[in-house]
Amino acid sequence: MSTPRPDNVATARAAWGKDCPDWIVALARACDQMSQNAAGKRLGVSGAAVNQVLRRRYAGRMDRLEARVRGELMRATVMCPVLEEISSRQCQDEQRRAFATTNPQRVRLYHACRGTGPFAGRRCKHYRGDAS
Repeated sequence: MSTPRPDNVATARAAWGKDCPDWIVALARACDQMSQNAAGKRLGVSGAAVNQVLRRRYAGRMDRLEARVRGELMRATVMCPVLEEISSRQCQDEQRRAFATTNPQRVRLYHACRGTGPFAGRRCKHYRGDAS
């Protein structure tokens, strides 16, 4: 006899109430299809972070996790001034990459995100500052 899988959607709705955000439901559904650890790995976060988000106990930057869920699980896109249309997850990943003068694209992304250099005064609206 196998153990029944947890109902992550029910857990999330119980914790978040009637105004449970759509991205939380999408995350819970993904966890029901795979597992919290697998969903976390896909998002680039820990399974523990996923569990805490579903239970509304996550102490980290919820907006960053929301962007990862929307980009990876919900296929949300943003317009990047350098790469054009990319997923919100990729946008966040690009912001986390280290500056590298040896890579012209990294230089352009760095300046476009921050509104410096040739992009002076035109900071990208999707830039989240220190995205680590």
